[in-house]
Amino acid sequence: MSDFKNIKISDFSYELPDDRIAKYPLKERDSSKLLIWKNGNIKKEQFRNIAEYVPENSMLVFNNTRVIHARLFFRKETGAKIEIFCLEPVDPADHQLAFQQTKQVVWKCMLGNAKKWKEGELCRETELNAETVSLKAKKLKQEGNSFFIEFSWNGNFTFSEIIENSGVLPIPPYLHRETEPADEETYQTVYAKSNGSVAAPTAGLHFTEQVINRLADKNIALREITLHVGAGTFQPVKSETIAGHNMHSEKVIIPKRFIEELLNNHREIIAVGTTSVRSLESIYWVGVQLDPGSNCQNIEVGQWEPYEQTTNITVQKSLSNILGYLENNNLNSLQFSTQIIIVPGYQFKLIQGMVTNFHQPQSTLLLLIGAFLGNDWKKVYDFALKNDFRFLSYGDSNLYLK
Repeated sequence: MSDFKNIKISDFSYELPDDRIAKYPLKERDSSKLLIWKNGNIKKEQFRNIAEYVPENSMLVFNNTRVIHARLFFRKETGAKIEIFCLEPVDPADHQLAFQQTKQVVWKCMLGNAKKWKEGELCRETELNAETVSLKAKKLKQEGNSFFIEFSWNGNFTFSEIIENSGVLPIPPYLHRETEPADEETYQTVYAKSNGSVAAPTAGLHFTEQVINRLADKNIALREITLHVGAGTFQPVKSETIAGHNMHSEKVIIPKRFIEELLNNHREIIAVGTTSVRSLESIYWVGVQLDPGSNCQNIEVGQWEPYEQTTNITVQKSLSNILGYLENNNLNSLQFSTQIIIVPGYQFKLIQGMVTNFHQPQSTLLLLIGAFLGNDWKKVYDFALKNDFRFLSYGDSNLYLK
């Protein structure tokens, strides 16, 4: 355990010039470069040809979350501008239910210019379906750096309609630019459908309907799960070792039928994006928690759970435990929170490969890549820098296969 916690963040650094960060996407999603790493060998390709390299009869798992217009701007009577950045619903806590509310809802939020909002309600008016809507925000309490904000509004509109109409789509802070109209399309995957994220699962941005069809033609199973990406994905690691970093928690939704398929699965599983990797690997640890005889109250995978648990439970047994739990509780999906951090030395349980972008230096995402590639992550990133690959959210792609 201590070996994992003592991993130095400085060992996962590299020089990333600003001009290598893609500020905008390419005109065609699938025209990005693709770096293929397989058993230590590296090859350069175009993403639109990825179907030629994904093993036949394997399973690609996509995160179908959709980025919401999470940034809401208000002005006080003094003229001060306050930004409310919606992170996750609190009351009701279920994303789908929260978006269906028609009167009020409470969200956990971050505040910009919080010092200027000491007390009182904020209010802004907007036009929606030719009707004037007054959206009000009230601060309920503070929890760490976050605030619980109650939103209320008039008219028979859902909160989904309110936020999509009044809010702004958040794009990564390292792009150093404001959201533009084109981002509305380019910063969503073509298969996005489940509202809830404040950042895109960017590995999926390269996929087009044509690429997806070519994969299906090779008898590659295409499956969807949901992890709502939180703002913590951009949280820098400020501690010298990973032990000092508090990993953010994110909501995961896995269909029961997918668990059933995994239980009978003989395919190689390739996760599209680090969010899918974290979701899939968390499934195993949920099944460990649900082992008969264990006293599981809330289903949540802790940050260090994989490193603190001593278990000989097989993947099959873990999945059987989950299926039994779902059937006993008459549930059609497994819903839980995960705080899992995947660092070098982690033993992968479900995945055999991944599609991912290039990640920031000294980030938890780069540690995840190091967990899969070992020290080869340096070779991969050196190759990418020398061969004009574009980095981060709107950058180029990787396919890693064992």
